[in-house]
This record gives sequence, structure tokens and C-alpha cells, in this order.
Amino acid sequence: MLSRVAASLYWSSRYIERSDGLLRMLKINYASSQDAVQGFTWEPMMRLYTGDDHEAVMEKLGNDSRAVLKYMITSKDNPNSILNIITMARENARGVQEHITKDLWQCLNEYYHTVKDTKLDRMLQREDPIGTLDILIKQVMLYYGTVEITMERGEGRSFMNIGKYLERAIQSVDILDTKFNTLNDNPELLTDTTYWKHLLLSIGGYELYLKTYRSGFEAKNVLEQVALNNDFPRSVIYAVNHIQRYFERLKGDHEREEFRRMSFQIGRLQSRIKYSSVNSIREEGLSPFLKLIRSELYGIGNALNENYFGNY
Repeated sequence: MLSRVAASLYWSSRYIERSDGLLRMLKINYASSQDAVQGFTWEPMMRLYTGDDHEAVMEKLGNDSRAVLKYMITSKDNPNSILNIITMARENARGVQEHITKDLWQCLNEYYHTVKDTKLDRMLQREDPIGTLDILIKQVMLYYGTVEITMERGEGRSFMNIGKYLERAIQSVDILDTKFNTLNDNPELLTDTTYWKHLLLSIGGYELYLKTYRSGFEAKNVLEQVALNNDFPRSVIYAVNHIQRYFERLKGDHEREEFRRMSFQIGRLQSRIKYSSVNSIREEGLSPFLKLIRSELYGIGNALNENYFGNY
């Protein structure tokens, strides 16, 4: 497969996954802003999705939930808005249409035009934003279902899934880091049931948590589920396991030195997480642990760019 094609499939998938994580966070945070107006702030989420610019963005938007939704979903000036993310996903997919199914292209195109529709802004500002966010989230779910039932199980799908799970692992690490670092400034949140409930809801882990843990919401259990639970689709270990799985499926590469090097790199990260526990992470320090995992994930992304995408 041409490096240009592999890169476009990989990045298109990463952008879709990024949009999914952002939409879910927006939905739960908006609901939280309506439930607890006094103590709520968008600052942790904006730090997560706008990076170094979050202070300037927060100063501009304040705690106006509707303004935040407009900025994060339909703003052309925000490089991390859903509009711009989906535009980049579509541009990548458009260049490799012959390598994806017609159904998948139509699905992505529909998602793009839903976000581009001028009615979306009005719906976000005048109607119930939760319903509008659900429409967009369902577009992502439709996309993933279409990938699952129409795409050939070949190299193209492997690159798509590597992109998807790499993006998901990075997001889960960033969410843990942001949420647990906030405890340093406000230790009372450690025993705040609502705080942990919203974290789990934002990554689709609430129901599994209730089925797994009977002792209520505790920080150590949340950490265990989001970082170490092999059965939770948005856990860090689940995502890394699938990066390894789909990387091993790349055809004809097993004899290449670059493949062996990357396989070792992914396996090392997999073992690092697999053989960790809540207690060992606590002894090491959560922040250093997450910093190391994030660095390894970015290292895998850089190695893919260098060895498979030709710095595309």
C-alpha cells in the first residue's frame, strides 16, 4: 500500500475518533453546567482540547456554555472544532476513495454536511443542545458501524484501526491526567460522587463501573477502569492491545527491521501497562506514569510517520 494512502486512512480515522471524544465531553459537560451552575467551569475541558491557548479562550468565552459549544463545534477559527476536524477527515478520505467503500464515503460525507449545515448553529443556540449533540454522536456511531460491516479486512482497515486506537489511548490518558491533576487544586473532589460520575459518563464507562464496583465512586477504581481494564473499550490498555493487534496484521512487513523495532516499541508499552496495578501506579506517582505512557504513544505515532507514511 502506498504511504500516501496509508497515511490518509490513518489520519481520517484519528480525526473521527477525536470528534467522538470531543462530542461526548461536550455533552456531559453541558449537562453538568446546567445541574451545578455555581461550581461548574469549562476550564479543565478547554485545557484538554485547546492546549496552550486555553487561558485566552476561557477569557474570551468565560463560562458561557452556549458560546463554548459554538466555539468547539462550528467555529471556523478554532482548529480543534468539530467542523475543522471533520473537514480534515473528509479531505483525507476524499483522496483515497478507491480504498474505502462507497457506503463509508457517503457516511462520512453525510457527517460533514450535518456539521456544515447552517441550521446546526441555530439548534445549538436556541434549542436543547443535548439533542443536537446526540445527532452528531450518532453520525460517528453510524460511521463506525459502516466501517465494521463494509470494509475489507486488509491493510487499509488495519491502518484505520491503528489510528483510531492510538487517538483513543491518547485521549484517555489526557482525560485521566486532567481530572486527577484538578484534585491538587481542589482535594474535596476526591470524594465528590458527581465528579467521578461525569468523568465516566464522558467516556462511556458509567454503566460498566456500576456493574464492576459495588463500593460507590472511588478514585482508585476509576483509575483502574480507565487505565487497566481489558474489557473497557476506552481504557488505555484496551486501546494499546488493539494497536498491537492491528499492527501485527500488516502484510509482508514482518521481516523488515523497522517493523520489528516498532513491534518491540508497542509491546514494551503494552507490557508496561499490563503489569501495572493501582498500587504500583500510586507508588510511582500517577503523573509520571501518565507522562511516560503519553510519551510512548506519541513515539509510536512518530515511528509510524517515519517508517510507513514517509513523513507524509
